[in-house]
Amino acid sequence: MSAKILGIDVGSVKICAAIAELNNSGGVKIIAISSCESKGLKKGSITNIELAANSIKSAVDDVVRIAGTNYDRVIVSLSGKDIQNIEANNAINMPEKEVNLAQISRLLEDVEYRVKIPSEYEIIHTLPYNFKLDEQENIEDPLGMNGNRLEVDTHIIAAQRSSVINLRKAVEKAGLKADNIVLAAYASAIATLNEDEKSLGAALIDMGGATCNMIVHAGNSMRYADFLGVGSVSITNDISAIIHTPISKAEDVKLKLGDIKRQGLEKVLLPDIGDEDELRQTDVNIIAEVVFARVNETLLLLAEMLNNSGYAHLCGAGVVLTGGMTKLEGLRELATLIFNNMSVRIAKPIDIEGLDNDYKDPAYSCAIGLCLYGAGKFTPYEKDSEHKMRYKGEPPIIGKSTGLASVQDLDRTNASNFNAQNNQLPISANGELGIKLEGDSTNQKVFKPRIKINPLVKVINYFKNLF
Repeated sequence: MSAKILGIDVGSVKICAAIAELNNSGGVKIIAISSCESKGLKKGSITNIELAANSIKSAVDDVVRIAGTNYDRVIVSLSGKDIQNIEANNAINMPEKEVNLAQISRLLEDVEYRVKIPSEYEIIHTLPYNFKLDEQENIEDPLGMNGNRLEVDTHIIAAQRSSVINLRKAVEKAGLKADNIVLAAYASAIATLNEDEKSLGAALIDMGGATCNMIVHAGNSMRYADFLGVGSVSITNDISAIIHTPISKAEDVKLKLGDIKRQGLEKVLLPDIGDEDELRQTDVNIIAEVVFARVNETLLLLAEMLNNSGYAHLCGAGVVLTGGMTKLEGLRELATLIFNNMSVRIAKPIDIEGLDNDYKDPAYSCAIGLCLYGAGKFTPYEKDSEHKMRYKGEPPIIGKSTGLASVQDLDRTNASNFNAQNNQLPISANGELGIKLEGDSTNQKVFKPRIKINPLVKVINYFKNLF
């Protein structure tokens, strides 16, 4: 038996949908990919729910037709616009001494419970990047290790609540229900980064039609995310405005002649705006100059964004570029110069069964990454957009989505140790949670808990941690 996962990359220019098959052993096979024009979105934001829903439905209907099968789970991308990066630290004492999945889950749950975020934002990813057991730091995976105190440093991505709600509404209006919402660049990283890049650290930039989404991935986890409202459509608009040709013709020229380094005496026949019957000659060099100017400006802005993030020093493996805009000839060479001679790679999706050459396209990185996320190919541990624990090696979810395992089910080998005596909220040794919020921390509100705790239980837990 197998599960079918539908990944929907909700872009501002195109909606890309992919269906993958997940088998009992955790293997993934891409069955079909399709895309259609996106309407009702602008620079990463939904501007018309009805139009956006129609675009999503069109892409999904097409990929289902191509695949000849339906789907069990739906994973949807969210643009990096209107997000916040939050660093949070938490620790718990461990009466069990040996770390199990239930304790890791509760450690991350308490981070979300305690962290302060603006009331108009909600958490979509909580990603641990450093575990500390007693005095030992930089533990990649504490599972099964022994100690008295477990501490974690996490990176939290919080998205504007209205953006998440509008995305869910558009998806539901298209007749779907999103099982998870995933940051677009995070999904692209899952589909493109190799093990060395994950370990050494890299900046992944998905250069799309209307936006560029960046994340810094280091220590096998996402450490930073950012957004630039510029994409390949800006090049099309520049060509149209400067050469005074219709946008559709400018797009054709960009795709056929969009070479940053192009030089020569070639000319191309193009119509004027409003007079498409009359063709005139245009130097290809002019088109190349327009393309170069916009790409150069975009890369400069991205390099500045990376430098200002404070995380550039973590990118030991350099910069990885993906997305449709990266298909422009000469872009990698220009990027190498602009990113201070850092290593730059143009990335296509990693080799996956069923992914033939037609699908090995940078424009499909996000959609394929969403399918891989749904198949469990994410960072070692995380709390997802539904605030549920995800971990590498979890049993494949086969069939229709029914929710993930409860905390008690997470570590079956330690189930006998998980009882009413230690089923308690994790409390740090000093009763405090160290939190650093990037940016303005004014007008903040404690994130409301999703469960009510009996005051007596709190007191009992407090005294248990003293001994």
